[in-house]
Amino acid sequence: MKTLQIAVGIIRNQQNEIFITQRAADAHMANKLEFPGGKIESGETPEQALIRELQEEVGITPIQRRLFEKLEYQFPDRHITLWFWLVDSWEGTPWGKEGQPSQWIAQNALNAEDFPPANEPVITKLKQNM
Repeated sequence: MKTLQIAVGIIRNQQNEIFITQRAADAHMANKLEFPGGKIESGETPEQALIRELQEEVGITPIQRRLFEKLEYQFPDRHITLWFWLVDSWEGTPWGKEGQPSQWIAQNALNAEDFPPANEPVITKLKQNM
């Protein structure tokens, strides 16, 4: 069974909008919306992975960040640990650097059904913590 550690950035602007990207058509959970992030590499801390992934995927460097939630999720073929970081301050302008569609969505308009199932508890928590 595959085991993955994933660092995820919940990028939130001052208008309480969250920056969202869309998963590739050929990826696991294809075409679902997602918070940007990716695998934590060997020897990397979750925070180091967050910084690297956000630079690679959406072209920003997180400045102010805090751990929002850590979740374990079991799929039939893999076990993942997700480290969700709330990013309230950054350098640069986020965009789909890898060609992925991206958009800003109001925090209270996030819909868990549009995301992979592992994101549901985080979306619920975000909507409660406005």
